[in-house]
Amino acid sequence: TKDGKALIYNSRGLLYRFDLADRRPVVVNTGFATSNNNDHVLSFDGRTIAISHHSADDHDASIVYTVSIGGGTPRRVTALGPSYLHGWSPDGRFLVYTGERNGEFDVYRIPVDGGEEMRLTNTPGLDDGPEYSPDGKYIYFNSVRSGTMQLWRMRADASAQEQLTSDQYNNWFPHLSPDGQWIAFLSFMNDVAPGDHPFYKHVYLRVMSTQEGGRSARVVAYVYGGQGTINVPSWSPDSRRLAFVSNTDLRRLP
Repeated sequence: TKDGKALIYNSRGLLYRFDLADRRPVVVNTGFATSNNNDHVLSFDGRTIAISHHSADDHDASIVYTVSIGGGTPRRVTALGPSYLHGWSPDGRFLVYTGERNGEFDVYRIPVDGGEEMRLTNTPGLDDGPEYSPDGKYIYFNSVRSGTMQLWRMRADASAQEQLTSDQYNNWFPHLSPDGQWIAFLSFMNDVAPGDHPFYKHVYLRVMSTQEGGRSARVVAYVYGGQGTINVPSWSPDSRRLAFVSNTDLRRLP
């Protein structure tokens, strides 16, 4: 959360607020949306959560909604699905997500109150994981367009798309620190196909500088996770810590 006092996490389609002081999880009321994906995103002002709910009315496709941080009835944002939410603009006006349209996965932007979606990428293969920089100038994402999955960024208007990483790993899901200095991301080994991010695989959680790019990348955790678990790390408000979910039993050594 924006005040750093709680974590918001997903379990079996429901959202929970976990208070770090008393260590007690409490269900966040998301109304009819009880089949939520793990890619919920808090608005920069901390008042609203955007969610991806798999709706039976839409053939179980993922649809983006927003709901108050205190709970309530979700408000639909995307008309089309599947739409997999990933980012919120700092000014609170737009959401960015990966949409599958006519068999192609690309990055899209839409006003937070709904309306016409804007396609931001248009290349063969998967573009995924879009997230705004804290200053709103850039959108970071991952793309397989180079042959392997690598991190990219573009200006908020979709211009100047540039590749940031180029190494032996398949790199996914860039998450910007609140101070804009660091990117946390997930790296699969090369035994995983470039466009795949499967369950139950050993993966690296890495961090790199936004100024120095891929050459500054370093490993901060090596854990057993993958799709649905470690792909959604979140930064603490002071940019000093990362919270993530993993299937690994972590222990602090003496």
